[in-house]
Amino acid sequence: MKNSPEMTVAHGEQSQFVKNSVLYKEFLAEREEILKHKWIESEKAGSDIGFEKALGDWIVKYRSSWRSKRLKEAKAETTAA
Repeated sequence: MKNSPEMTVAHGEQSQFVKNSVLYKEFLAEREEILKHKWIESEKAGSDIGFEKALGDWIVKYRSSWRSKRLKEAKAETTAA
């Protein structure tokens, strides 16, 4: 089944909408923090610990404080605008 030009445009617009969404931006920011944590912990261990281990460790140790900080920063930006 071929995509019609209308479907291609709609998909492109949807893709752009997702990339500009707050949820997607938060996902990317969180992923970046996990990758930083993975790098730091891998350096400490002397070998790659893997994404899954870094993810679990980061969630347990840092996620709640990271999210709280992000929410405070977002509120500060909203009130300053």
